[in-house]
Amino acid sequence: MSRALVIGGTRFIGRHLVTELLDAGYEVTLLNRGNHDNPFAGHPDVGQFRGDRTSGATLDEANETVEPSLVVDCVAYYPGEVRMATRAFSDVDAYVYISSGSAYGPDHIPKREGETALEPCSDDQAVDDSHATYGPRKAEGDRAVFEAAEAGVRAMSVRPTIVYGRYDYTGRFNYWVDRVRERERVLVPGDGTNIHHLVAVENVARAIRTVAEEGTAGEAYNVGDHEVLTLGGVVDTIADALDADIDLVTASERELRRGSDSDLSPTEFPLYNPTPHILSTEKLKALGWDPLSPAAAIERAVAWEEGPERRPGPDPAVTRQVLDSIE
Repeated sequence: MSRALVIGGTRFIGRHLVTELLDAGYEVTLLNRGNHDNPFAGHPDVGQFRGDRTSGATLDEANETVEPSLVVDCVAYYPGEVRMATRAFSDVDAYVYISSGSAYGPDHIPKREGETALEPCSDDQAVDDSHATYGPRKAEGDRAVFEAAEAGVRAMSVRPTIVYGRYDYTGRFNYWVDRVRERERVLVPGDGTNIHHLVAVENVARAIRTVAEEGTAGEAYNVGDHEVLTLGGVVDTIADALDADIDLVTASERELRRGSDSDLSPTEFPLYNPTPHILSTEKLKALGWDPLSPAAAIERAVAWEEGPERRPGPDPAVTRQVLDSIE
């Protein structure tokens, strides 16, 4: 049985990845500090190595103890962490770094691996922990993967766009699930045609395993749902999955501001992006990646009835004001 070491592995993408690897016959070990509940505690094929992934000594010890053939790095947020990991795991069959579609610069549709420029990253940005430097840090992590591959490491990168699905603790997707469940009229900013490419968490997990087994060292692979939905399309698909009859109400920026007392902006709505963001997935598909359709993935996602604790998005009272102002 092949051994996989998943750095992280207990919350969202990592949790689905562990299930994907188990189903494919891997023995899995989680490397983390144990700060979150382990959903795989007691599973005969899932072990846990407790330690701090920011410690090179911890990574070296994990490699010597577990002897993994595959390492997936779910929680590398700084390029220095990627460089440390590719040194520690230089002898594995595959090291896969989870990057982000945010690593790309703006104003290119669709964004393609090797063609679309990555964000630059200064030395200060590389160690900054703000949201504004997330994309540059992920891009620099990609460059660390490329450097490791040039040195002989079978290191690769997976770049997901916004991920949705069961156990998503951000609440971004579930904002819209809650709106469809709670109301007959659902307020969507703009004209409903805004596009921010999404990806089902199951498709990300499948992509990671596909890249680990079939990918080429030094390459990055985009992952987004193979079909792209508009924001209005996402809401309609959620309604179909819930068998809900809704009235999708669109509102321009002017209508949002005029209809509320709080100067409501379109960007306050989760999954809204004023600039279309689309990733090409053809390179990944060529490896044999077999994604779920958005309809199938969304049907799975809405079945998570307990939902996340986090509740992003505008105040429901404010959106009711806007809906009341629109006939």
